[in-house]
Order: sequence, then C-alpha cells, then structure tokens
Amino acid sequence: MNIIVKRILIGIGVLILILVAIMGGFYFKMKSEIKDMHVLETRQVTKDVYSIKDSFVNMFLVQDSDKYVAVDAGADVATIRKELKTLKIDSSKVVAVFLTHGDGDHTAALSMFKEAKIYLSKDEEQMINGKTAKMMFIHNSISRKDYTLLEDQQLLKVGNTTVKSIITPGHTPGSMSYLINDSLLFVGDAFGLNHGKVAKPNAFFSKDMNLAIKSFDKISSLPSVKYIFTAHTGFSSEYKNAVKTELK
Repeated sequence: MNIIVKRILIGIGVLILILVAIMGGFYFKMKSEIKDMHVLETRQVTKDVYSIKDSFVNMFLVQDSDKYVAVDAGADVATIRKELKTLKIDSSKVVAVFLTHGDGDHTAALSMFKEAKIYLSKDEEQMINGKTAKMMFIHNSISRKDYTLLEDQQLLKVGNTTVKSIITPGHTPGSMSYLINDSLLFVGDAFGLNHGKVAKPNAFFSKDMNLAIKSFDKISSLPSVKYIFTAHTGFSSEYKNAVKTELK
C-alpha cells in the first residue's frame, strides 16, 4: 500500500478516535448532570397547576375551567401521553403551549396538542430554524411550524388566563419565562432552585452564564408572585424568599 495512503488512513483513524473520545466524554458528563436533577412527580401541585414528570424534566399545566394552558411539552411523546392519562386530562383540552425555549426535552410532545396554539420567544426562533446551533453541529427543531413569536413583556389572554412573557436569556439566547395570572412564575431552564433559593442555570447546558445572571434582575422583584416553577429542580411556594439571593 502506498505510504501516503497509509498516512492518510492513520490520520483518519486518529481523528475518529479523538471524535469518539470527545463524544464519549460529553455523553458521560451529560448523564452526570442529568442525574443531579430533581423533578416533581406527576401530580396536582397547587389548586390550578399540575406537574408532569418526563424523566428528568417537568412540563406544567395551568387549569382554566375545563381547559389547560401548558408550559413546555416534555421530552418524550409516549411518556407525556401516559402521564396525562394518569391525571385524567385529555390532550385536546390543552388550548395553548408556551415554550420556555426550543430544546428537545421541552418540545417533544407538541404534536399531541392539536388544538393548542404554540408560543415561543422571538429571540429563540434562531434556535429552531437552523440559524444558531445548540452546541457544535447540533441544532434544535420542533414538530409544529405554526408558532406565534412573542416579544418581551407581551401580555396575552388565553380564555380566563393571563400570560406575561419575560425574556430571560442565558441558557439559550431567547429563553423566556412566563408570569401566569400574576402569581405563577415559570422559568424553564433559565434558572434553577437550590435549597429553596433561585440558582444559576446548569452551566454545562447553558450558552451564556453571564447573561443568565443578568436576567435574574428581570424576575427577582415581581410583587404579586407566590410560586416559582423550574423545569429540572422543582418549585417553591415562597417566591419572595427564593429570590432573596445573589447570583454570581
């Protein structure tokens, strides 16, 4: 075999080994980070809020009479379908889904909610249309293309439910939190909870930690909030105490 061909093959082999090592390291780091996440079981959390457990992530439903407004849409369609049956909630009763961001563990079951309108931050669209990669060559996508884009501080009415959108970038460029009925704050992955206090998002999965810390100011002094809900670290019924912290 030609010596040049041999060297090329050896080079390709080395590159493949390096790539496998990087991907393997990424996989084990990801599994380690996920292992430390603590989510709510599928249940009624408050009078009007239901949590749905999908492996390492929660999606939430806010009840409005016999209808529901969802925050995010889980990581696996089959799991969401099963958990909805556990709650005896028909997916056709979900009339709106507000996505905190475009990652796959928050968008997988969108196709289930055929009667629902889908809402997404305007600044997050870049994460699902191929313009901006989640990491390296990995891009997000969602099954529904008929979404409505939201501006910061936009106020919507869905049935009797009021929803205010609050842009809280950092985890992703367009991460959005939602203030529902003035008292329920859903932050997705923009922030976590640690011993009852608001904490920075998971650094391994987040794009801009400095921006995430700056975003804290936008959700730290909302006068009427009682509850704060996160996607991976549960919730707190003591919002005012939870935001009495300093992110660094």
